Amino acid sequence: MGVVTVRQIISDEEIPARLRHYPAEVVEAVYRYGAPVGNTIQHFPQAERLMPLARQLINEDEVRGRSCPNGMVFLADELTDSRGRFQRYWHAPPGGLWLTLVMANTLLPESMRLYPLAAGMACCEAIRSYGLDARLKWVNDVHVAGRKICGVLCESFTSATFAEEYVLIGVGLNVNNLVFPAELGAMAVSMKELLGCDTELSAFAARLLAKFSWSFGLLCFDEAQRLAADDGSGTHLPDSLLLAAWRELSDTVGRRVWFGFDVQKEPQYQAEVLGLALDGGIILRHLESGVEMVEHSGELLYID
Repeated sequence: MGVVTVRQIISDEEIPARLRHYPAEVVEAVYRYGAPVGNTIQHFPQAERLMPLARQLINEDEVRGRSCPNGMVFLADELTDSRGRFQRYWHAPPGGLWLTLVMANTLLPESMRLYPLAAGMACCEAIRSYGLDARLKWVNDVHVAGRKICGVLCESFTSATFAEEYVLIGVGLNVNNLVFPAELGAMAVSMKELLGCDTELSAFAARLLAKFSWSFGLLCFDEAQRLAADDGSGTHLPDSLLLAAWRELSDTVGRRVWFGFDVQKEPQYQAEVLGLALDGGIILRHLESGVEMVEHSGELLYID
């Protein structure tokens, strides 16, 4: 990772900052849960796409009798065929941060659904640590003043030989890249354009992984707290620290939006965002009918 490591970021900066908001025992427990993040990193000067590559290498390791390390990172300087949701092209030239993080799935199904929110929160916090007012749009798009600076894609994967379950988190983050395709120019932005200077990529990557260590640790901590407090009645369960932190970073609640499963091609209806459900779903009020509903998959397009 160059001169900066994930552990240095956590010990020197992250823990003191977290202590201002959380008790010391909570911070210690969260980082203990998130410790596997970034333990092994494979770097590629160039790759077509990282998520298919990660799946391929996981399966090849299992053929050799090895399991993929939990928290492994695949990092590339440039992607030549990067894709997001619905196979949308993602411009990934040198200067940006393009990675896939592999997490062993040890969570219950209800907690696993929160991986996308935790991933978006980590990216948003990393960008904000450089003084930029980055915000989250449900589920995990990160934008600054309405222009997208980071995209996140989460996929589940079961390995071929050992049938191990993983969650793959793909991140595309515009750091020092300035040139975008014409169709993206008005919608995309990079940290360099906003800051007016380059950001050291290895230091930023270490900072981002430290944020992932916190957000995924928080996800595991929340689950452990709920299991410890659950008496079978489903009442008096502790509040989710992850969802509370996500809400603070998001500008989605209260907005009028278009909703759709592929909102760019087929927007389905207009709604007002009322809030975030405990399972990570978005609570909407249909603007025409007034009916309230919870959507768990799909996309939002801000109207105002």
